[in-house]
Amino acid sequence: MKDKDLGHLRKNYSKNELKSADINNDPLQFFKIWFDEANQHPEIEEANAMMLATLGLDDFPKARVVLLKALTDQGFVFYTNYQSEKGLSIADHPKVGLSFFWPALERQVIIKGIAESLAPSISDDYFKSRPKGSQLGAIVSEQSKVITDRSILEAKLEALEIEYQDKAVERPPHWGGYAVVPKCIEFWQGRPNRLHDRIRCQWQGSFWSIERLAP
Repeated sequence: MKDKDLGHLRKNYSKNELKSADINNDPLQFFKIWFDEANQHPEIEEANAMMLATLGLDDFPKARVVLLKALTDQGFVFYTNYQSEKGLSIADHPKVGLSFFWPALERQVIIKGIAESLAPSISDDYFKSRPKGSQLGAIVSEQSKVITDRSILEAKLEALEIEYQDKAVERPPHWGGYAVVPKCIEFWQGRPNRLHDRIRCQWQGSFWSIERLAP
């Protein structure tokens, strides 16, 4: 395969700036401000799409996009199959990375934290709020397992649609939520000449230390 040179792909960042004082010693509240701006931006379809990086059982890191479903005092919340590749990785090594990238605002947020399982009652409540098709999908899919053909999934779903046509779907025990408790949150704002603004906030046990990094 012929090499493809991508060196000409460049963008000049000039939309905003970021000052340490903007964060005001409360990076979680500042994240909410940035998130709300991203969520309201007409060019951003899924502001809650975030990259989740875990260390796999094979000792390789792996990153994939999941959806942020809540931001609580406990942390950044998402839901998945506990027996999936990511779930097993978290059980073995709960230190994870999250990142958000909002190109239309020339911003990204990088988070390091500890993933903790949510209380079953919280996962139950969220599961009940999901569309029935999504509820059944959580039962159908043995996430990350090898299957021979998609028709297997479709046949299982069809059978469950009949079974649960007139009754509620209970949350399967292998499915639920995690909260990533942040230990470090870095805010990145694109600036001209690649002199980007980077502010790193690190939790020190009782307060956040805030420092500017070279781009």
